[in-house]
Amino acid sequence: MSDEDDFMADSDQEDYDFEYEDADDDDAVGDVDVENKYFSAKQMKTEDPEAAIEEFLGVPALEDGKTEMGFKGLKQAIKLEFKLKRHSGAIEHYQELLSYVKSSAISRNYSEKSINNMLDFIEKAAEDPEGRQCMETFYSKTLESFQSTNNERLWLKTNIKLARLWLDQKNFGQLADKLRELHQACQRADGSDDPNKGTYSLEIYALEILMYAEMKNNKRVKILYQRALRVRSAVPHPQILGVIREAGGKMHMSEENWKEAQSDFFESFRNYDESGSLQRIQVLNYLVLCTMLMESDINPFDTPETKAYQNDPRISAMTAMVAAYQAQDIDQYESILKKNPEMMKDPFIAENIAEVTRAIRTNSVLKIVAPYSRFSFDFIAKKLRISTAEVQDIVGFLILDNRLDAEIDQTRGTVEKKNGDDVQRVQAVEQWTSAIDSLWTALLRSTDVNRSGEDGPSMAGPALAAGAPPTYTEALSSRRQRKGPGKRALYVGA
Repeated sequence: MSDEDDFMADSDQEDYDFEYEDADDDDAVGDVDVENKYFSAKQMKTEDPEAAIEEFLGVPALEDGKTEMGFKGLKQAIKLEFKLKRHSGAIEHYQELLSYVKSSAISRNYSEKSINNMLDFIEKAAEDPEGRQCMETFYSKTLESFQSTNNERLWLKTNIKLARLWLDQKNFGQLADKLRELHQACQRADGSDDPNKGTYSLEIYALEILMYAEMKNNKRVKILYQRALRVRSAVPHPQILGVIREAGGKMHMSEENWKEAQSDFFESFRNYDESGSLQRIQVLNYLVLCTMLMESDINPFDTPETKAYQNDPRISAMTAMVAAYQAQDIDQYESILKKNPEMMKDPFIAENIAEVTRAIRTNSVLKIVAPYSRFSFDFIAKKLRISTAEVQDIVGFLILDNRLDAEIDQTRGTVEKKNGDDVQRVQAVEQWTSAIDSLWTALLRSTDVNRSGEDGPSMAGPALAAGAPPTYTEALSSRRQRKGPGKRALYVGA
């Protein structure tokens, strides 16, 4: 096992190529004493990390000039120092490590990969403000060291890490300037995105989208989201696509564009799932929430990708809520909300669940008042266990939305439904008349076909002979005219 594998954080996540740091440390070359000291220090890492640091730092002292073994010794010492929160020593020895990169003893690819993995380790191990401050110093020294080496790839990777740190710190002023600088580095002379740097461009867009989402600037998020989707030349890590799609879903939700939000949340979940990110569970909760807001009968767990998570305890509350919502069981719905207060800790869910709650309460009001011609606000409030003011708000919305034909007596706190019997009677008569007209027209057509070979006018008169079947009313009028005044008009069957 290599020395990098001893630390679980050395995977090359930010490289997005699923590679791992070199595994050739055990194939050391060089002086035997140097090698023995290095491997002796490796054996001490777990039991006595303080002594291991001293041993690792002793490796460069035995070198004749700068060699690969000294570089490896410094790497191990820096990681242990950072892990033990000896930040000043880690910074000092990292500065020494960077001097090896400029020497001919270390190949460019090996040094670049090692530095990138070192920064990944520092990023994951920084657990407190002091650690994050040390991490920022590491980034700054890396950029200073590689400024004159024309290593654009490492420059981009390090700056993206620095931008991510500032995003976590909500340092939006410096972050905006850094993102602007990164965009310029990924553009051609005409200002368009360089297709050869599509992967970096997508990651920069993802960071910028997250920044403006934190700032609640949905207009800017929408512009950047659309630009990100137009980048076709990239082969990004699926987690980056997950971030972009998640932001798109939230943006569409704020616009009440439920269909597009559902599509984006599903794509985000799929990408997070592919990358192994734990964020997939939260996004799946968003997808379920969106399904309720759409008032869709489609089960979000019918797809092969989501089916495996249907019984996951982390989303069981949301799935139970969907079942209660689709059944319009408000008592069960309210019970689930009350028993799972942790759901409301997510600001996005808390913001949108209110809309779902309002929808199910609105439908419940319609069900409750259906058999009554008059009811009071207090009666509905007791039934739903909500305030009278909220009942008034819901009833007012139903009246304005033409879903409830009623009048509110504000002084008495009652609602009286209007009598719709006359309207229904008129509608019934209109439907009856329309049905008779249809029957009459069909009868005339049938009679005309049977008598088409006979002489004389059709029983329907000139209108039918001209090819346009009359209505029942027109036929009656025609009969009256042919019989003359004072004679009764003939009806069908007369």
